[in-house]
Amino acid sequence: MLSSFKSLAEADLFSMFTPKRQLVGLDIGSSGIKLVQLKESRGRYILQKFGFKPLEPEVIVDGTVMDEGRVVSAIKELFEETNIKVTQVAVSISGHAVIIKKISLPPMPVEELEGQVRLAAEQYIPFDINEVNIDFSVLPSSEAAGDTQGEMSIILVAAKKDKINMPVEELEGQVRLAAEQYIPFDINEVNIDFSVLPSSEAAGDTQGEMSIILVAAKKDKINELTELVKGAGLLPIVMDVDAFAIENMHAINYPVSQEDTTALVNIGASVMNINIVRGGTSLFTRDIPIGGNRYTEAIQREVGMSYEEAEETKKGERSAGSNQAAVTTVVDSVNAEVASEIARTIDYFKSTMSDAEVQHVLLCGGGAQIKGLVTQLRDRMQAVVEIANPFSEIDTSGIDFDQNTLSELAPLAAVGVGLALRSVGDR
Repeated sequence: MLSSFKSLAEADLFSMFTPKRQLVGLDIGSSGIKLVQLKESRGRYILQKFGFKPLEPEVIVDGTVMDEGRVVSAIKELFEETNIKVTQVAVSISGHAVIIKKISLPPMPVEELEGQVRLAAEQYIPFDINEVNIDFSVLPSSEAAGDTQGEMSIILVAAKKDKINMPVEELEGQVRLAAEQYIPFDINEVNIDFSVLPSSEAAGDTQGEMSIILVAAKKDKINELTELVKGAGLLPIVMDVDAFAIENMHAINYPVSQEDTTALVNIGASVMNINIVRGGTSLFTRDIPIGGNRYTEAIQREVGMSYEEAEETKKGERSAGSNQAAVTTVVDSVNAEVASEIARTIDYFKSTMSDAEVQHVLLCGGGAQIKGLVTQLRDRMQAVVEIANPFSEIDTSGIDFDQNTLSELAPLAAVGVGLALRSVGDR
């Protein structure tokens, strides 16, 4: 099932001083596989290993693995090249296989909560509820929007069970019941998990309401990813969601901005994850089927290049020559499309909550480095827009990896860093 996506910012501070066995963060994306290994020492994290293995565009298409053998071999090659002996890993999913919703329920005992969440989830999940894994987290009262009728708000996350393969706990049963009305597919195809915050933080305390984030992921996607990782000789201990992994990365690297409202935007090859957070709590998430491939395909189509040539041109690895003006026009056009989706998402979030001004926008993923995107976003919104550095508060001095190359690849490491912050024993 989905492991707890509780942010590190919400964790017990004393746990920071308790030795834990860190997992290797393994981010399997459409453009490549990223590997991150961290070590915690005296309250600070040290980067021990980092690796990146590009994948051909036909290997993983729109989040679907088309060539399992190539992915398995790439994972094995990464572990061999980095000489990592640890086999326990944390992985994550995103895209159309995962649904994240915020729902409201009347206050109830913890032992009843999961069942009610499962029931509530059925109306939101577009496939059989039995084919989905469900997880949820109760939001702090200060983050609940419109909690005025004595209900608790819940963000629901559902993931297909074939993407996750872990046991279900007692509390999950109650969440599962509530989730059924929100999840648009068979509840039996969903894996469910949850994390409940202390009662003092329950959303809508002034009106007796709870705010909950519900996550549902298709089981077939979870099992697929699990078996893929096992095929490489590894043990998937934690299954996370990309958006929440980035939230953990943000909590460690940007502690001074934790009380501000920040939009964390991860622009991958085929999917863009947006997670709006404040005070260590996820307030709103959205996965949008647009990413770096949109630029490549547009350049290929409009300029008449092969896919490989267009990809190299997009990355600045190949001169566009006489086509430079045309390439610039195409990139600017896609930048406008991406910026519009981000701005529209933030505007929608602001319309659903009071005191919802976004102060910061942090970009990560390969698409964050596209020339002109940051400028377009700055022109569209009144917020500080910058490219995230997942290693800003992590000691990288001892790693056997070229520091300049590490800086260039840093935006691609955001999910991997967030996953590498997970430990054995995490839910």
